[in-house]
Amino acid sequence: MDIILIRHGQTEDNVRKVFSTKDTKLTDEGKEQIRRTKLFIDNLSFDKVYTSPLYRAIETMKILGLNAEREERIREVDFGLFEGNTYETILDKFPEEAKLWNEDYINFITPRGESIKLAYDRVTSFLEELSERDEDVVLVCHDGVIRIALSWVFDKIDYFFKFKVGNGSVNIVSIDKYGFKYIKKTNYSITCAPSL
Repeated sequence: MDIILIRHGQTEDNVRKVFSTKDTKLTDEGKEQIRRTKLFIDNLSFDKVYTSPLYRAIETMKILGLNAEREERIREVDFGLFEGNTYETILDKFPEEAKLWNEDYINFITPRGESIKLAYDRVTSFLEELSERDEDVVLVCHDGVIRIALSWVFDKIDYFFKFKVGNGSVNIVSIDKYGFKYIKKTNYSITCAPSL
């Protein structure tokens, strides 16, 4: 079975290089990225589609022309008060919290948010459920969720920062009949529209 993970297109917050707010929207470039991604997705077969409930994922799903069930467990890592800030601003506005975060980036719970560990548990509980169903599925989701899914293949949460996930990219995790997980495709994207 395949779990096909699609990251939403570029957002206004991505351009600003801030930790994304929950209601950030796709840019024109982000919409174009997803139109290109659709060319790839249209050639795949799958049984079901799930989407994060956050606006940028819903926007992405609609451009892909998919009908999806909303799934809370694949929303982005909640960075709480850090959202809407650059890393440099976080260091300036929240020095104590930033120090604790840098000392333990996996377990530190951001103010009014969650830790990567909490997000990992949330996302992987859903991935484990999917692996029992033996269906090919599409998840329209986020950078953090896809990093978690790729880390889950190795059962290593601390691999979180070892992956790069581009806007509009497709990542595929496969599970064979014996239950072994592997990465079939990572960070795939169509960088330019094919000539007609």
